[in-house]
Amino acid sequence: MSHPTHRPRRLRRSVALRRLVAETRPTVDGLVLPLFIAPGSGVERPIAAMPGVRQLSVDRAVEECRGVADLGIPAVILFGIPEQKDAMGSSAWAADGIVQRAIVAIKKAVPELIVITDVCLCEYTDHGHCGIVGRGEVQNDPTLELLARQAVSHAQAGADMVAPSDMMDGRVGAIRSALDRAELPQVPIMSYAAKYASAFYGPFREAAGSTPQFGDRRGYQMDPANAREALHEVALDIEQGADIVMVKPALPYLDVIQQVRARFDVPVAAYAVSGEYAMIKAAAAAGMLDEERAMLEAHTAIVRAGASIVLTYFAKELARLLVR
Repeated sequence: MSHPTHRPRRLRRSVALRRLVAETRPTVDGLVLPLFIAPGSGVERPIAAMPGVRQLSVDRAVEECRGVADLGIPAVILFGIPEQKDAMGSSAWAADGIVQRAIVAIKKAVPELIVITDVCLCEYTDHGHCGIVGRGEVQNDPTLELLARQAVSHAQAGADMVAPSDMMDGRVGAIRSALDRAELPQVPIMSYAAKYASAFYGPFREAAGSTPQFGDRRGYQMDPANAREALHEVALDIEQGADIVMVKPALPYLDVIQQVRARFDVPVAAYAVSGEYAMIKAAAAAGMLDEERAMLEAHTAIVRAGASIVLTYFAKELARLLVR
């Protein structure tokens, strides 16, 4: 009787052995928790499409951030839900805006926590688009100045990092120049470099109140069919001063994450978006899969593809698992 020359099963016989030879080792250090900041006090408003995720007023966000830091999660990213909206999204750069107030409060209470801010106008405009609208479409160049103002206002409030998600051409360069002029050269930029026009954003739009009131965002977000274009977008953002580049969504674009990691020598982030989170939650609630195992498997795949930073609504659950 012949026997196999190689027996890979030898190293799969126990949990300890599998841990010993694991090729991909996700850690708490790469986690970022998204938070939705709402007006008011004592607000903890559940988001129906995202079980376990809530809109939080500033005071409740501070409490949440204390818990996040206690879990060892290094960073949060803030999305604002303003008291009022207009065609320009002017509350996005107001000194007393919802995100600006949250930055100040969180940095005072939990100074060691990295506070990243989403830089985009969609949450602040009454039409729900990511820039100024004219002649029935988003105007690229006039939007750049407003994004730069928003980024500077976040940095002046104490943000540790800004993350432009709008997908306007040239916005990283405009923001970098504005930060430098404002004597804030130390503030890094994490660009949503390859952000796709995805069906997986639906629950987020409920959470952030940012559904477009007409049309859609395919005129500025990327076509899901394109991967080479993503590499071009990433190269442009790095050239303009991006310190970290992001691919969004994560699971449907693992191939893009892998190509970005192979091509560029900067930190690579991925955003496991609301639809990815909601799918796992819904399937688990229906008894179709094990939520904990599915969550960890999906996260491991994103890290294995090459992301060293993962923005995920599962950050707290993952942190508890990863420190076992």
